[in-house]
Amino acid sequence: MDKKITIAIDGFSSTGKSTLAKQLANHLGYVYVDTGAMYRAVALFAMQNSYIKTDFFDKETLINSLPNIKLQFKYNTALGFAEMYLNDVNVEKEIRTIEVSTFVSKVAEISEVRAKLVEQQKEMGKNKEIVMDGRDIGTVVFPDAELKIFMTASATTRAQRRYDELMQKGDNVTFEEVLKNVEERDYIDTHRNDSPLVMADDAVEIDNSHLSREEQFEVVLDLVNEVIKTL
Repeated sequence: MDKKITIAIDGFSSTGKSTLAKQLANHLGYVYVDTGAMYRAVALFAMQNSYIKTDFFDKETLINSLPNIKLQFKYNTALGFAEMYLNDVNVEKEIRTIEVSTFVSKVAEISEVRAKLVEQQKEMGKNKEIVMDGRDIGTVVFPDAELKIFMTASATTRAQRRYDELMQKGDNVTFEEVLKNVEERDYIDTHRNDSPLVMADDAVEIDNSHLSREEQFEVVLDLVNEVIKTL
C-alpha cells in the first residue's frame, strides 16, 4: 500500500458518499475531505447574514463577502473525523439541518463560490493520499484521479435515509419535506451552468439502493486494490 492515489467520489445527495469516503480514508490512512460541508458552511454564512431566504437571494453581496469566509476542517479525535469550522466556530451540527439543505444547492450554483472552494480543494489534494466526495470531484477538482466513483440510488430511497438520519437527530421534519428537498437538489445540481453533476466518463457507477454500507465498502475497496495493483 505504498502507492498513493486520489479517490474521487461523486453522486446525488444522500447517497452515502461521506459515509463511504470516511470508511475508505480510515482504512487506507488517507485524508478525507467532505466538500459538501464546505458548500453548506457558505450557505450557513449566507443565512446568518440574511443574504438568502425562501424568496430572496442577494448573490452579489455574498460574492463580495467571500474574502470574509474562512473555512477549516479540524480533526476531532473523539469522533474520528474532521469537523467544519466557519470563521473559527464549529458549525458541524448547524450545517446538517434541513434548512441549510434547502439553500445549499442554490449557493453552490454561484461560479465565484465554486472557484473559491475548488481552489482550496485542489490544494488539499496535491499530495494524493486523499478521499474527497462531492458533485464535481472527478470532473473538475481531480479529473486525473486514479479512481472515480459515481454513487446513485432512487430518490425515495435517499429521502428515507435522510429522513431517518434527521429523526435520530431530533429534527422536526416530514418525509414529504425531505423527498421534496432531495428532488429539488437533484434538479439544481444537474442543471446548473457551472460544473453540473455528471458522471465522469471513466467513473465506476454504483447504485447502492439495495446495498448495505458494509457491502458497498467491500465493493469499492476491491476497486481501490485493483487500481493500486496497476500502478
